[in-house]
Amino acid sequence: MPDAPSGPSAGPSAISGTTRLYVVLGDPVAQVRAPGLLNDLFARTARDAVLVPVHVGPDGLADVMRGLRRMRNLDGILVTVPHKIEVCRYADLLGPAAEVAGSANALRRNPDGTWLADNFDGAGFVHGLRDNGHDPAGATVALAGAGGAGRAVAAALLTAGVARLRLYDPDSTRREDVRARLDARWPGRVTVGAEGDFDGDGVDIAVNATPLGMRPGDPLPFDPARLPGACAVADIIMKPAETALLRAARESGRPGVPGRHMLDSQVLLYEKFFALDALDAPEAPNPPDAPDAPQRNGRLEP
Repeated sequence: MPDAPSGPSAGPSAISGTTRLYVVLGDPVAQVRAPGLLNDLFARTARDAVLVPVHVGPDGLADVMRGLRRMRNLDGILVTVPHKIEVCRYADLLGPAAEVAGSANALRRNPDGTWLADNFDGAGFVHGLRDNGHDPAGATVALAGAGGAGRAVAAALLTAGVARLRLYDPDSTRREDVRARLDARWPGRVTVGAEGDFDGDGVDIAVNATPLGMRPGDPLPFDPARLPGACAVADIIMKPAETALLRAARESGRPGVPGRHMLDSQVLLYEKFFALDALDAPEAPNPPDAPDAPQRNGRLEP
């Protein structure tokens, strides 16, 4: 961690002309926990930086991203629903996880001024699963949601050694896009279906990677009663801490894994990605021909 800078104490309470900026984009943003976690980190490490939420809908994302890219004191962008897929258009480079998933939840400015996007949802989710005693290696997993977070979680689960992944989403185009991406690396291990086709037979871990559960009155993404009695039920929703799905799982005697574990596990990954453990700027990405190097993004919009 960096030594404390001279002068006024750093942190959100001491914002000045030298403060480095970070934002989290979403629609809505009332549920985001990243500002509390990252601003606490900035304060603990005496870093002159602040992260603020930015509420932007899909129709305004292009204008906001073009403006953010031109802000010289902006070092990083976090991304939540519903922008994780579309935001890749505004990165110059895609990291390995973003390239596989086709979605990103973090972007950083490199020393040469380019923007690198990557996705830590999947790695954070798998880490949270394991911390709760549910190792996905060799498991059969049913995953609801093929959006920005869902496809990242799917790729991370397959990387972790899931034997079979059943992916459900109402959008047939999105389902097939994700299947093609995953089949290219993990042929034969993924099946896809519509929401109404949800099959809980033989499932070891069931995951909600949809926004269902954020709002009161949302329907359940799937019925825990259709799952085996020992099946773990995981949710990526951060707020409320106990979603209707997790409550239904608990009441039926099935173990639950709340969404907060996914984000909590990402803090160390963000620290490394944004070089928050060093006073200097983030390292430049690996050259494009290096193994697991960031890939030049052909969809960049100016």
